[in-house]
Amino acid sequence: MTSSELTARLNTERQAVETLYRAFSEKNPDLVDSVLSADWDDIPLAPGQGPGPEGIKPIIRSFGEAFPDVRIVIHDMIQVPGQIAVRAEITGTHLGELFGIAATGKKVSFRLHEFHTLDGERVVTTWHMEDWFGLFLQLGQFPAQA
Repeated sequence: MTSSELTARLNTERQAVETLYRAFSEKNPDLVDSVLSADWDDIPLAPGQGPGPEGIKPIIRSFGEAFPDVRIVIHDMIQVPGQIAVRAEITGTHLGELFGIAATGKKVSFRLHEFHTLDGERVVTTWHMEDWFGLFLQLGQFPAQA
């Protein structure tokens, strides 16, 4: 692979990951269709989340309803061909139900760490960890246990 081919691949992969986050900020779930592989593996799945790109779309919608002003700020991206690590922060005002917690009107900020594998164009696997504990502390309550 030439250096220009490598640069092009890295740029394409980076844009794919940035578009995934943009789908949340723009509240546009269909953006994931162009950047997630058809068999994208999201680890771990959220409660009730289905597999693949179609499985994340209801999550994007519900997050946009819970936080209409949601913003994801990427603080760091570390990349090698086929892999990108992200450290980001999610902010927003809790104006809609989230995990059964009624709107509190509170402004929140919580951390996100993700590791993505890519095939040169699309994200094929995402391992993620969000600071849900920190979010629920800011909201002053935790989801009800099933």
